[in-house]
Amino acid sequence: MRSGTFTAEMMRCQNLGSGGAPSACMVKCRIMASRSVNKVILIGHLGRDAETAYTASQTAVTKFSVATNRRWKDQATGDWKEETDWTRVVLWRGENVAPYLVKGTQVYVEGRLQTRSYDDKDGKKVWATEVVAEEVILLGGRGQAGGGAGSGADEGFSQEPPSSGMRSAPRARPAAAQPAAAMNEGITDDDVPF
Repeated sequence: MRSGTFTAEMMRCQNLGSGGAPSACMVKCRIMASRSVNKVILIGHLGRDAETAYTASQTAVTKFSVATNRRWKDQATGDWKEETDWTRVVLWRGENVAPYLVKGTQVYVEGRLQTRSYDDKDGKKVWATEVVAEEVILLGGRGQAGGGAGSGADEGFSQEPPSSGMRSAPRARPAAAQPAAAMNEGITDDDVPF
């Protein structure tokens, strides 16, 4: 609903209520105001290769961590400061994209925050907050266009994998692209129809 429409409805609501009773329109306005938003958008680099595991019902669960950087100028010293935040991401049914989620790859992640708890091996309750991805887009990676100069392992995107109760499934690395020169062998200007 656009803000102009919302304002007009609120003004109509004030005129419709009688004797201090809330009108139907006012109730609708309150319901709209009570909604919430849980949306996360991240653009960053993977700190390690994604790990894909399967649940008991054979549903793929891919987990990876994304590093996002923040840079600011310290007002007191005038020095530039930088900090890296690590965010855990869970992608359900992402077994097709998982082989491409390798350390250093730049990704766009859109999803929602989820906090869950589980009991560790000592029986202690542990709380974990992670992003449940609804969309993952590969933006570039190690030495690829879109990944930025110097992206990849040399830039220090590294993180130890967390311990997990699920076993990872083996996965193959993506095949290297064939050179374009090999595809054009034997084609000359005489072969082009125009």
